[in-house]
Amino acid sequence: MTTFHELGVDPDLVDALASEGIVDAFPIQEQTIPLAISGQDIIGQAKTGTGKTFGFGLPLLQRVGADPAEGVQALIVVPTRELCVQVYEDLELAAKNRRATVVPIYGGKAYEGQIEQLKAGAQVVVGTPGRLLDLANQRVLNLKNVREMVLDEADKMLDLGFLADIEKLFSLTPATRHTMLFSATMPGTIVTLARRFMSKPIHIRATDPDEGAMQANIEHIIYRAHSLDKDEVIGRILQAEGRGKTVVFMRTKRAAAKLQEELVDRGFNAVSVHGDLNQDQRERAMASFKAGKKDILIATDVAARGIDVDDVTHVINHTVPDDEKTYLHRVGRTGRAGRTGIAVTFVDWDDMHKWALINKALDFGIPEPQETYSSSPHLYTDLNIPEGSKGRLKATPVKERSGSGRGAGRDGARRSGSGAGSESAGEGRTRRRTRDGNPGGRGRHETHGHEAHGHDAEGGGEPGAPLERASAGERAEEAGSPRRRRRRRRGGSGRSSGEAAGAAAEGGAAEAGAQSAVAE
Repeated sequence: MTTFHELGVDPDLVDALASEGIVDAFPIQEQTIPLAISGQDIIGQAKTGTGKTFGFGLPLLQRVGADPAEGVQALIVVPTRELCVQVYEDLELAAKNRRATVVPIYGGKAYEGQIEQLKAGAQVVVGTPGRLLDLANQRVLNLKNVREMVLDEADKMLDLGFLADIEKLFSLTPATRHTMLFSATMPGTIVTLARRFMSKPIHIRATDPDEGAMQANIEHIIYRAHSLDKDEVIGRILQAEGRGKTVVFMRTKRAAAKLQEELVDRGFNAVSVHGDLNQDQRERAMASFKAGKKDILIATDVAARGIDVDDVTHVINHTVPDDEKTYLHRVGRTGRAGRTGIAVTFVDWDDMHKWALINKALDFGIPEPQETYSSSPHLYTDLNIPEGSKGRLKATPVKERSGSGRGAGRDGARRSGSGAGSESAGEGRTRRRTRDGNPGGRGRHETHGHEAHGHDAEGGGEPGAPLERASAGERAEEAGSPRRRRRRRRGGSGRSSGEAAGAAAEGGAAEAGAQSAVAE
């Protein structure tokens, strides 16, 4: 293996990567880094996961310099917010020993913080086309001094309709800049783009991690499954011996949210990333998965762009992908960096025609996937699932709460949903809870509703982040817990419709003095 030092990378950049255990270069890095450092324009044909971020990032940082003047000198354009965050994090790591500042610029985030970073003199910008142009039109982002420009996943940007935006961004930079373009495929439009905006580029094709050696690292298991039994099958697969971080791909965002709730209810540590979540929620979910706080990530194809986690052991396709390219992209989340991986795909009866095309294109030789149920013996042997495992983890006693208001976020999922249904989570009311051993004491207050804020499920959320909804299991626990009993409240507008109805029904008894308190 070739080291970054041998490729001519500056010592401070080499040391920054070595501190994270990154020493040897991937094939695309070996090919691109020496050429890029010399100022050669490059067209790199590579997908996410090949190591291309450092392939263009290290030369870019080296050419910008260890102590650059203030102002944007390098621009990296990416198609999605998730990829923007990933590239930013990699470059920030590499640049931690030098004074160059890297900033991410993308939609879904407040303008103010991004504008402040640009005005503070950031030199390296990673961004999505829409927000970059927006800030450029506001004359906040000045691209006139850009010396280094990278277009990453260019084909995906064209698929998303960003061609006009890309051309506009190019026109805002000097014609003498050093340019690198990376794309998984090379359609005619990409070639035309390169001819217009690049100077005598060299075409480098990296080994695709979705092909060749990488495929040998992955065991592909294909089952014909019944839709009503899938959740149970997944629950048993998640108990397989050696199962680490797992990504489950879903077809729709509603299905992703539903499966997350189901798995959490079954006792698993799952988060989801899909289009119904705002950007902060997506980032917190991805961060918790990367950090290992959550070991199951449920994602849709679009939201999964930019998932770059080396230690994923299992990928589960809840439904068969639409084509072989999507299949390869999904299963490419596992078996990375020389590790082995397992990819399990469920094929519905109605989707056999899709599987037939994928099977033919990838030459799997499995025209008829094995019919499989949660009780099928071969499921246990194929995936090394302990005998007797069910699709639900054994229930564990609910930990006693300290009543401090922060305890729930430390040792389990945050209870942020409504209790026994007596309050509407969308009405922003204040709920009062009595503490153990203090029946006459003051309760703890929590504000509920769509504007409620607090810590995320891992206990590490920032103030102002929306609370996560409680799962069905958590709501059931709340409703059935003796600690959730409340004393009758004083009258007033703060009562919910459920409380008002209860008060009306019990009015006669209360007036007669038959009860001094009503348990909800």
